[in-house]
Amino acid sequence: MANKEYTKEDLTVLWDSSKCIHSGIWAKGLPEVFKPKDRPWVQMENSDSESIAEQVRKCPSGALSIK
Repeated sequence: MANKEYTKEDLTVLWDSSKCIHSGIWAKGLPEVFKPKDRPWVQMENSDSESIAEQVRKCPSGALSIK
C-alpha cells in the first residue's frame, strides 16, 4: 500500500515507506525531482514524465513505483 502519491499529467509515482531502504539511487539520478530534505520530497514539476518514470524503475526495493 502506497503512503504517498505524486502526480504529473499522466504519471503517478507511488511511495511505500514500509519498503524503502533509502538507497538514494533516485536522488542521485534525478536530484531536481527527488529531494529528500524538502517537503514535498518528490517535485514532479521539475522534470518530464519519461525521465521520472525511468528513474523510478531503478528503485531497488520497489518502494517507488508507477501507477
